[in-house]
Amino acid sequence: MSDYRTPRGPEPADPPVRITVLSDSAEGPESLARLHDIADLRIACDEASLRAALPGSRILLVTDFRTESLEAAWDAADSLEWVHAASAGVDQLMFDALVDSSIPVTNAQGIFDRSIAEYVLGAILVFAKDTRNNIRYQHAHRWVHRDTETIEGKRVLVVGAGSIGREIGALCRAAGMGVAGIARRERPADDVFDAVYAADTLDEHLARADYVVVAAPLTDATEGWFDAGRFEAMPEHARFINIGRGPIVVTDDLVTALETGQIAGAALDVFESEPLPGDHPLWDMDNVLMSAHMAGDFIGWRDALIDQFLDNLRRWQSGEPLFNEVSKRHGYAPGGQ
Repeated sequence: MSDYRTPRGPEPADPPVRITVLSDSAEGPESLARLHDIADLRIACDEASLRAALPGSRILLVTDFRTESLEAAWDAADSLEWVHAASAGVDQLMFDALVDSSIPVTNAQGIFDRSIAEYVLGAILVFAKDTRNNIRYQHAHRWVHRDTETIEGKRVLVVGAGSIGREIGALCRAAGMGVAGIARRERPADDVFDAVYAADTLDEHLARADYVVVAAPLTDATEGWFDAGRFEAMPEHARFINIGRGPIVVTDDLVTALETGQIAGAALDVFESEPLPGDHPLWDMDNVLMSAHMAGDFIGWRDALIDQFLDNLRRWQSGEPLFNEVSKRHGYAPGGQ
């Protein structure tokens, strides 16, 4: 007797995972095109569209960090299992309901490290070689010979010795500079840092720094960290570089320190208020270098962010641990990828 079985069709495919993207536009970034074929993608750009998109969404990808929409629409998130921030900083996401939830948050640690480190080393060289005056004299058709500084042997204090801070330290060390770090806790020296000091000892180490680089996340502990007292603790020849977050610095105190010669100069990529108002005194200071929150934004960074998200999505789908999971209490990813 033959073994007859009723033919069966193919097994039904699992429905694509619903992913909501919080963007600054209704279309979302062009780099999201690769997600359309593998996910049920919803784009939100304000509270109303986010509230409509969140129900049923298992993943939230945040690309817009200058909005309060997520906190306002959070009660509509009935199925979320993972929130990914397409940036290294996650301070805008750390509202109480998300922090208190069991939903993991990951970030884009690692994507911007090298670009930011190159920005910092470039700023150090601009100060040391008086490049700003070279450009000014060139435009004025003036031949003005000067002696300039070398950076070999100069001391860099990297405030925030995480992934970005470590890459900054590595480039500065390769250029012959001495590098120390500031972290939440003291830890042993390694191949990048001559020493890593605890955050509560910051003041005593500022006095020995030629360059102070802020690469720390914005948290309750770091907001307003660099105030008049911190600038007074720095040597008069020191330069201050901030690629972390604007609110870590009390801007009025920085302006005073620059105007009075308490410190020699500053390179600033981030500000308390962005964009910086057109009438702000920082614009016209000869000892200040400024950029528009772009230190990490290299050509191709949007695609790199999606590549990283897709790698993590594959891990999520296969039940593997996510990489770059953020400590929601501390505001950064301790382990990184």
